[in-house]
Amino acid sequence: MNFALYIAKRYLFTKSSNNAINIMTIIAAAGVVVAAAALFIVLSGFAGLKNFSLEFSSFVDPDLKILPAQGKSFILTDKDSTALATIEGISSYSKTIEERIIIEFNNKNVLASLKGVDENYLKVTSIDSMIIQGQWFEEGSGQMVSGWGIAHNLSFGVLDYGKMITIYVPKPGVGQISSIRGAFTSLNMVNIGVFDVNEDLNATYVYTDIVNARYLMDYAANQVSSIELKLKPGTDDKKVRKALLENFESDIIIKNRMQLNDALYKMLNTENLITYLIFTLVIIIALFNVIGALIMMILDKKGSLHTLYNIGATTKDIRRIFFIQGSLMTFLGGILGVFIGVVLILMQQQFGWVMITSSLPYPVTFQIINIVIVLLTITILGLIASKIASGRINEKLVRS
Repeated sequence: MNFALYIAKRYLFTKSSNNAINIMTIIAAAGVVVAAAALFIVLSGFAGLKNFSLEFSSFVDPDLKILPAQGKSFILTDKDSTALATIEGISSYSKTIEERIIIEFNNKNVLASLKGVDENYLKVTSIDSMIIQGQWFEEGSGQMVSGWGIAHNLSFGVLDYGKMITIYVPKPGVGQISSIRGAFTSLNMVNIGVFDVNEDLNATYVYTDIVNARYLMDYAANQVSSIELKLKPGTDDKKVRKALLENFESDIIIKNRMQLNDALYKMLNTENLITYLIFTLVIIIALFNVIGALIMMILDKKGSLHTLYNIGATTKDIRRIFFIQGSLMTFLGGILGVFIGVVLILMQQQFGWVMITSSLPYPVTFQIINIVIVLLTITILGLIASKIASGRINEKLVRS
């Protein structure tokens, strides 16, 4: 093995007498470097986009959310409240009531989701930091905070006491409806603030005090749609989930932030996988140059191979020489490509040279796992390419 490695390094770093082979070798190595750098940069770019997209969900999504296993609501018993107060790892929790509603303003209406929250909600999420106009509603008031999309569609602003906003919620029950008005519970409100998180949430949600939501839904004092939890730093959410399931009397399910945004996570992961496969195909194409360069070098070194064979090297040893040479070329090219990619990513993080808008640099995230993925991909494919090229050597070639 040491003999084969020594000869392989000599062949790799020593110029050939044939200039065309030198040029082809440089092109093959450069292709590996560029492909490795491109793969790392693209993976880092997608990681940055993923973090950028999910960053906004952290403003409105809790660490854990308790939901009823069946139906829209459940009763929070005294035992359940005791469990929430005593289970280790829970920093704070908020009771919420959520329902689809109709919002009417100035003879225009839209469908939306009303979320009634208690006084602890801002300890669980940071939605108030996303308010771009006005402020968060006061506890026990007839105020609400709407998404920018809803406010835009209905053309209302903040603190417009001259024109009230009316919220309609369908009344539960069966049988015929005697009148449209009789089919809904309504409540007049004043918009006190407008938030801007993302397009979907902006056009979907309005927030108000849980007392208002309880009135519209005709819920009991201890009846809720969900309970949202904020965990202490470093807490294992699996342990908290297990403790909640063991101590709660109500039939519940518990979701973490990833499960609450499973569609978004699946979309981002699928896009990341497809991009990886596309750039892996680019690497495969680049490695065809490596195969070609190795075969050309084998033919160029035909006389040297005959000499090695005469002094005792076997055909297997000679194959190993070129297998190691090709493997070294791809591995070293991969390391150089990753190094270039790391430098470019760190420079983008520091200086933000590539911009999405005039004020927003393209988000990138440096992750060690991406280095491992690129090097493993380059190494495995390089070994296959080297095996294919070295397999062209046979006894007839080295003897003649």
